[in-house]
Amino acid sequence: MKKGCIISIIVVAFLALVVLSFVVWGTKAYNGMVTMQESVTSQWGNVQTSYQRRSDLIPNFVNTVKGAANFEQTTLTQVIEARAKATSVTIDPSKMTAENLQQFQAAQGQVSSALGRLMVVMEKYPELKATQNFRDLQTELEGTENRISVERRKFNEVALTYNTYIRKFPQSMLAGMFGFQTKPYFEAAAGAEKAPEVKF
Repeated sequence: MKKGCIISIIVVAFLALVVLSFVVWGTKAYNGMVTMQESVTSQWGNVQTSYQRRSDLIPNFVNTVKGAANFEQTTLTQVIEARAKATSVTIDPSKMTAENLQQFQAAQGQVSSALGRLMVVMEKYPELKATQNFRDLQTELEGTENRISVERRKFNEVALTYNTYIRKFPQSMLAGMFGFQTKPYFEAAAGAEKAPEVKF
């Protein structure tokens, strides 16, 4: 064999090895992005399930409260309206943006705020608070609020893992080529960073 022929074979073998390495790396990186994206989608489903659980409890809670004589109807109406608005705001996890997550979060925040006002008003009705049905529903709602908090935190964790992975070089090149987009995070409510002022 001639020396030039051997060099050509070595160059071709080297280039084939480089291409094969790139294909193996690209396949692994792409599959990793798909897996992480599916984790984000799955966790979003858990967030929605928690919010749906709260939404499902609200009608029973409102009906229990309606039974109290002279109960403030405006407070109940606010809870019902906030629930209706919140259930109308949905997000396709594959098209999730910071803007539509903020809209979703704002609608759910209105439900939380209306429920909070309802609980404050409840203090005026000790006979209602004494009923077993009310206490059971209140416990269910409190547990659901905790679940919502946990699922939102988990969503932020899986979104962070995914976002970090697709933004790192060289995965960022593949992410751009195949349309992998970063996912937004749940944010704390405005003013949550300030401790409430307590006066006695």
